[in-house]
Amino acid sequence: MNWAAVPFVSWPDLVRPSTTSSAGRGKVVDGRTRSGHDTKVLPRIKLAFLGLCAGMVLSLPAVAANPHSDLTIGVASFPSTLHPEIDPDLIKFYLLGLADRPVTAYDAVAKLVCLLCTEIPSIANGGARLEDRGMVVTFHFQPGLQWGDGAPLGAEDLAFTARVGRDPNSGFANAHVWSIISRVDVVDHLTAVMHFTEPNYQFDELGQLLPAHLEEPVFDHASGPAVYLQQSRYSTSPASPGLYNGPYLITGYDTGTRVVLERNPNWHGKTPAFDRIIVKTIGNTAALQSNLLSGDVDMVPGEGLGLTLDQVLALQKQQPDRFSYVYKPNMAYTHIDLQLDNPILADIRVRRALLLGIDRQSMVDKLMGGRVPIANSFVSPQQPMYSAEAPAYPYDPARARALLAEAGWNPGPDGICRNAAGERLSLEFSTSTGVRVRELLQQVMQSEWRRIGVETTIRNEPARTLFGETLKHRVFKGLALFAWISAIESTPRQTLSSGQIPTEANNWGGGNYPGFRDATMDADIDAMEKELDPAKRRPLWAEMQRIYAEQLPVLPLFYGADAHVWPLWLKGVDPTGLQVSTLRAENWHAE
Repeated sequence: MNWAAVPFVSWPDLVRPSTTSSAGRGKVVDGRTRSGHDTKVLPRIKLAFLGLCAGMVLSLPAVAANPHSDLTIGVASFPSTLHPEIDPDLIKFYLLGLADRPVTAYDAVAKLVCLLCTEIPSIANGGARLEDRGMVVTFHFQPGLQWGDGAPLGAEDLAFTARVGRDPNSGFANAHVWSIISRVDVVDHLTAVMHFTEPNYQFDELGQLLPAHLEEPVFDHASGPAVYLQQSRYSTSPASPGLYNGPYLITGYDTGTRVVLERNPNWHGKTPAFDRIIVKTIGNTAALQSNLLSGDVDMVPGEGLGLTLDQVLALQKQQPDRFSYVYKPNMAYTHIDLQLDNPILADIRVRRALLLGIDRQSMVDKLMGGRVPIANSFVSPQQPMYSAEAPAYPYDPARARALLAEAGWNPGPDGICRNAAGERLSLEFSTSTGVRVRELLQQVMQSEWRRIGVETTIRNEPARTLFGETLKHRVFKGLALFAWISAIESTPRQTLSSGQIPTEANNWGGGNYPGFRDATMDADIDAMEKELDPAKRRPLWAEMQRIYAEQLPVLPLFYGADAHVWPLWLKGVDPTGLQVSTLRAENWHAE
């Protein structure tokens, strides 16, 4: 079950999975490969020995101290909220990878593992069973888990999270996964039994939880749509330690500027090496590179949050020995959402002409070193359910002009098409500001579309505005360029189901920004999610990819690759392309 959000985040065209847990979760956004943690309790004699050793270390000369007690990370965007279930964007799940952990996640070899539980439930081990027309799934939490303020973490938090998720006013980005859970029985603090109203193939995945001891009073006193998010501690006091359970706690939160994290004394896993991690937002990638070269930031991540691929390739040529450079393919999906309520874009012939009119391979070759593959659908070639049978759209401007003419759009004196009423074929084109390669892509596509008679007007916004307002409320007028990531075999319900179109009625909680409606797609999503046999899910996945490529509610551009830049002294970072790298931040250290 894709408990993290799927649609993610501002371009840096090459985004990373996530998460949450989905990325968290993953996800956008849901990608989430994570490692487990050793939670064994040492015998007292060993603890005493370790304490003695600690005292010996403190008595060593100052030269033995770690010269890198802090780590400063530069990123190009800032989250609209740190609430793990609302307003999905990649920077949020990158930060939550440091401060908060999901119950389960995928590891580096795409195996689902427990982070907060003791065993992945399955039909085979009795942790899950079919009951009537639904399922019963039991999660056992590891003993001794705590929130950052020392409050116990366990079954009560899962029950509360499910209660919030079922409320249509909660604004959860992926509300469906909670809506099919009729109740959660708290057997004891370590045991929660989830009752599903129908089978679900992702029953064993569980993302970040909400701390009931802090958020339940807020939720119970909130009234009306959007009130809970406004009053949530994630909004009013995001540096509250009790909101997080990861290796670091958020201790400083300067909106739009930086987030400061320090060690969590109640973390249950390996003690992290750095005293502090500072995540600085520098909204322009050229300025971000300057800050890296000047030493104002130590590293930039590759999850589509830092430098773009072309910048890193150029930087490596200029400074081959100054930094560590790591490139990883990922499951990021760069695309253009289309506002299907716009009469121009409601015509499938216009949508197909737009895709045929851009030379995606040339863009990949010139701007990304040919390192990323062209996309034909929303499913990455790295995904097990990828289908190569989806229709493809090679660059064909002549065919594009013919389709526009068929749709009633013919070139005027200035080359821009007009319809019979004399209206220009003009569309607004948006993305988030500050990322050079994304803006270059816009300019390239603007020029190519003009050659087939389509006029585009660029109107870009900061990421927090684009994702927190414009897309969320579906007020964009034409085209919106961005990328999102998804977990392994993550359901497309959030972005393609007609029930997930954001509206005031669902508190703008869906992720189907184009407003796509297709009865067969809806039926396929429903059937796929209820099918527990992977072999029987495969043809449903193939049909969904075919429908997507034929109907084009979105223009697919390409999949992604991460380009990381680290200082030579930073060790232990292990990007996989399947998760945000912060989900293993307790392994990061300086040498």
